[in-house]
Amino acid sequence: MTTTVEAMRTPLKGYLTQIWGQPEYTGWIDEQMSWKQTCYIGDWSFLAELLVKGPDALKLFSDLSVNSFAKFDIGQAKHIIQCSEAGKVIAEGILMRLGEEEFRCYSIPAHWTAYKLQTGQYNATAEHDNTFNFQVSGPNSLYVVEKAAGESIRDITFMHFRKIHINGREVITLRQGMAGELGYELQGPSEYAREIYDATLEAGKEFGIRRLGSRVFMTNHLEACFPTTGFDYLYAIYGEDGTEYREYLRTAYSNFGRGLSQRIAGSFEADDVSGWYRNPVELGWTRNIKFDHDFIGRKALEAEVAHPKRTMATLVWNSDDVVDVYASLFRQGEPYHYMEIPTNNYGYMYADKVLKDGKLVGATTSRGYSYYFRQMLSLCTIDVEHSKPGTEVTVVWGNPGERQKGIRATVAPAPYKKDNRRVDVTTLPSYFR
Repeated sequence: MTTTVEAMRTPLKGYLTQIWGQPEYTGWIDEQMSWKQTCYIGDWSFLAELLVKGPDALKLFSDLSVNSFAKFDIGQAKHIIQCSEAGKVIAEGILMRLGEEEFRCYSIPAHWTAYKLQTGQYNATAEHDNTFNFQVSGPNSLYVVEKAAGESIRDITFMHFRKIHINGREVITLRQGMAGELGYELQGPSEYAREIYDATLEAGKEFGIRRLGSRVFMTNHLEACFPTTGFDYLYAIYGEDGTEYREYLRTAYSNFGRGLSQRIAGSFEADDVSGWYRNPVELGWTRNIKFDHDFIGRKALEAEVAHPKRTMATLVWNSDDVVDVYASLFRQGEPYHYMEIPTNNYGYMYADKVLKDGKLVGATTSRGYSYYFRQMLSLCTIDVEHSKPGTEVTVVWGNPGERQKGIRATVAPAPYKKDNRRVDVTTLPSYFR
């Protein structure tokens, strides 16, 4: 069965919006500034996890992922991308190599990998872990983790991990940076989650640590250009070819109804739900695609990489036009669609038309207000010929059937904020004196 566009546009009821904790702790503006000035701790323990073991474990991930595994050391992590035969993204997340035949993956790949393992012929086993996953990100994150662990972690290079101890508990520390800044993930058994969270928060007090609330957690993805499922694309499972997988999700994961109740909003229109799918090239992930192995979607992606149609950019929205949207609330007559600040409601993929001289040239998503830049920004999959920074376009604001407004916007690089994830930590002052 195929999910229709009409079904996707129906309002959500009872959607869980608090999986990232409280909406605010010290105020969303203060929290937005944390990853530029100090650091934050955020709780991503809701992400699905899958532990895969066995002689065919690496082959399984290689068959499903666009990434190369020619070099994948124990203690290394990768951002893996998994696609449909049509080359549209089905899942993406983090894969960590724990041993020669042992791997752990996070987020949607945990579901897709488990399904393909169950329905395929692989000599491997899989089980879902129950672990915590805390992000500590920002320029002071190094000092916070070092103080909590009581040891230097300067040896952990970008996208690598090792074990440390906090409060005597063994914790895996992965260096990454989902805010586009120096960052670390702390992972361990969920039974110690509160203990590790509190110890890290206490260690971070002298370094200005903030708790990240749900109102701002997606702003860092926007500024740093990390396209996210449900916000920038729908994973490609809603067609006829995804019927069996959707049924598997409903029966295997009682908490996955949230993912299958995804909704769309915004001015972008298409006859089929596939209009909201994206391939890795459109999302700015071309560098992850390697044709040194066979994988699902390879043929489609070979053609796309050779002749890309769209690419990823940032749009900077005209401030006067944005202000006019809010001003309409204070005038008589129908106001424009309310522009939630700092970001849109969770549970909906807001996609808006992007026009150039009246012609559709892209779709923009993840709209959000950045207090740091004092600008309304969004990510945009845009036709390659109109992707040059400085190009002026128009965003159509408002759902179909509502009063709509053309908002001027300017194409800018993606990421918009400087990428500081790979800073050389060996040059930073030592916490230990």
